[in-house]
Formats: sequence, C-alpha cells, structure tokens
Amino acid sequence: MFERMVTPRGRALALAMAPALFVFLWSTGWISARAAVIDSDPLTFLTVRFAGALAVFALLVVAVRAPWPTRSVDVAHAMMSGVLLHAFYLGGVWWAVGQGVPAGISAVIAATQPIMTAMLAPVLIRERISQRQWLGIALGFAGIALVLAPRIAAATGADFAKLQLALVVNLGAMLSVTLGTFYQKRFIPSGDLRTTAMLQYVGAAPVVLIAAYLLEPMRFTVSWSSMATLLWSVVAISLGAILLYLWLIREGAVSRSASLIYLVPAAAALEAWLLFGERMTMLQLAGIGITVAGVALATRK
Repeated sequence: MFERMVTPRGRALALAMAPALFVFLWSTGWISARAAVIDSDPLTFLTVRFAGALAVFALLVVAVRAPWPTRSVDVAHAMMSGVLLHAFYLGGVWWAVGQGVPAGISAVIAATQPIMTAMLAPVLIRERISQRQWLGIALGFAGIALVLAPRIAAATGADFAKLQLALVVNLGAMLSVTLGTFYQKRFIPSGDLRTTAMLQYVGAAPVVLIAAYLLEPMRFTVSWSSMATLLWSVVAISLGAILLYLWLIREGAVSRSASLIYLVPAAAALEAWLLFGERMTMLQLAGIGITVAGVALATRK
C-alpha cells in the first residue's frame, strides 16, 4: 500500500507525515484499553477486536488481490511476529490496564521499549552500547520509578500484590514488542504489508482467545461506547496504526523520527486526563520528562 506512492515527492511527504500520525493513533491504544475495560473483560474484548481486524484485512487482501508469501516459512514468520507484536504485547498491556494500571502510567511504561531495544541490541545484533546510552538507560528506568512510586505507595495488601503483578505483565509486554520489532526486521524484510498484517492476526487471535478463556469469564457488553471503541480499535489502530508501524520499521523511519515517538507517553497521559480524569502528580510528570530524556540518550545515534 504505502510503497506504491506514485512519485518520490509523494513518498517523501508520506515519510514526513507518517510518524506524527502514528504517534497519535498509537497513543489512543491505551485510551481504547481504558474505555474497553469499563464494561468488558480486556482479553475478551481484544479477541473480538482481533477477529474484526482479521476480517477487515482479509477483505482488503481479497479486494486488491494482494500477493501472498511464496514460502510456508514466511507465513510462519508473519504469524509468529503477530504473536509477539499483538498477542503478548497488546494482551499484556490490556490485561494490566484491566487490573488497575492507569492508562497514562501504562503508556509511560511503554516508553521503555526503545531502552529495551538498546539493551538487547548487543545480544541480538552485536551492537555496542556507549556510555551515553548506558546513562540514557539509567535515566529511563529512574523516570519510570518516579512515575510508578506514588501509585505503588498508595496500594496496600491485596491491592499491592495485584498491582505488582499487573506492572510486571506490563513490562513483559514491552519486552515482547521489542523482540517482535527485531523479529519483524530480521525475518520479514519484504513482502506485501497487507498480507503480512493479516497473517499476524491469524497468529495472534487464537493465543488471545485461549488466554481469555483461561483467565476471564469472557464478558463482552454490547453498547454504544463499546461498539465505538471496537470500531476505533479495529479501523484506526489495528488497520491504520499497525500498517504504519510495519511500514516505518521497513523504511527505518521509526528511528529517524524518534523525537516524535517520545511524545506517545505524554500524549496518552493527556488523553487519559481529558477523557477519564486520570491525574498525575508533579513527581510523576517529572518522571515522564526524565524517561523521555533517557530514551533520547539511549537511542540517539
């Protein structure tokens, strides 16, 4: 889709605009999770969302006669990347939000993805970490600690144990999307993005369905708000944001547009405050700034 820009100028314009659009769409993922868990179970809602996204992509692939992978191993790679990027990542984030992690804080935790990428780079692609990057990694985790401190301090007893588990799962989701990004770059460097995205949901949907069956009563409430959240999640995020994300990975524009990617946590926190009244203390706002600075140092070339 995106690689068929008719002129070099059109392609350059798309590369310039896509990161900002991606930041906005991606930041609303936490808002969708917060809205969905009001009257539905998170993994159950996510299963319905994945099924809807799969149906939309299947129709798109058939309508435009998008080419399919020629090797079965490429199909398997696409499905596995879907498990990492969608099932484990989104499943972990949505479950954590359903357990009480505020959407704004969950989005700040997501800022650790570039830091995790920098930490794993020496192991996965043998890239050396500089002293400046180590400083950025330390600042990033220090900022996260400041953001989490008031929430953890306010929790007691069973709520504290529940919050701890939810935060660990949320951090595990960040590790999954980091590994998924490496996996996507390594094993799926080419091929049609539409069929790749469809196959990702083929891999992710059954995993989330099984998790929902095992962990939830599978409650899904049909209402105007849930249908609006589902529509936005499928069309704007699962279709629009995911295609943009896969394209940006392939073009290398994610790293080139890092200054915009840093705005995701702040954008999500602002949206959560406007829509749900989630407030942050001055200490937490300072933590966001420190995290952003740390991510900038850790990922700067």
